[in-house]
Amino acid sequence: MKTYTKESLIEALNQIRSQGWIANNRTGNAGSVGNILEDLLGIEENNLPLPNAAEWELKTQRKNTSALVTLFHMEPSPRGCKFVPSLLLPKYGWAHAKAGSKHPADEKSFRQTIHGQSRSDRGFKVVVDHHERKVLISFDAKSVGDNNLEWLKSVENNIGLGELSPQLYWGFDDLFHKAGTKLHNCFFVKTDVKKEDGQEYFYYENIFMLKGLDLEKFISGLEKGNILVDFDARTGHNHGTKFRLRSNHLIDLYQEVVEI
Repeated sequence: MKTYTKESLIEALNQIRSQGWIANNRTGNAGSVGNILEDLLGIEENNLPLPNAAEWELKTQRKNTSALVTLFHMEPSPRGCKFVPSLLLPKYGWAHAKAGSKHPADEKSFRQTIHGQSRSDRGFKVVVDHHERKVLISFDAKSVGDNNLEWLKSVENNIGLGELSPQLYWGFDDLFHKAGTKLHNCFFVKTDVKKEDGQEYFYYENIFMLKGLDLEKFISGLEKGNILVDFDARTGHNHGTKFRLRSNHLIDLYQEVVEI
């Protein structure tokens, strides 16, 4: 496996970009845009052989994608209370789409992808409290859509229609520690994609060096709705609470952005 300095990696990325359109020979693989680049660099998957390699990653993204990128998993605090399976699911959950078929008849679901710009049609929203340095989940019964009024009646019977109590939250410092272990300094390559005669091609066009994850920019991303909180639980299994990023907003999270 090749090893690189930052300078030689920049040179190699520039050489790959100068090749223009490169055929994708890993069809059927959603991560092929990154896999092909790693192949061209001669490195192993998720292993960037730079000095201080643990502090650097290589990330790629297709241009013009609307897919959300999972940043990390983190349950709300206090995590020992397991609020998702003990509060959200039994009190605010609804019948699972496959209850009575794939799952038991009483299987419940709580799947919500929410953000800080507006409430979901079930009344949930991400709220940032700068004074308390917390990111909270809020519920407002008055914001529930007409299509969910029957579900709202079940919530009223289960727990009432007030604010979540206790309110689920993540502390700023805990979030930043978690994000810092996952969102390393990175080389980020935005990739153009085309298809000709059924063959997919990649053009590794825009190369950025991103340094210094910024807490305020991360919190701002939550407030602006560019970072979302994704709950995915059912009675039989909690798939975990994820923080997910809208496409094309990764560079917004760093203190230093250098386009190569």
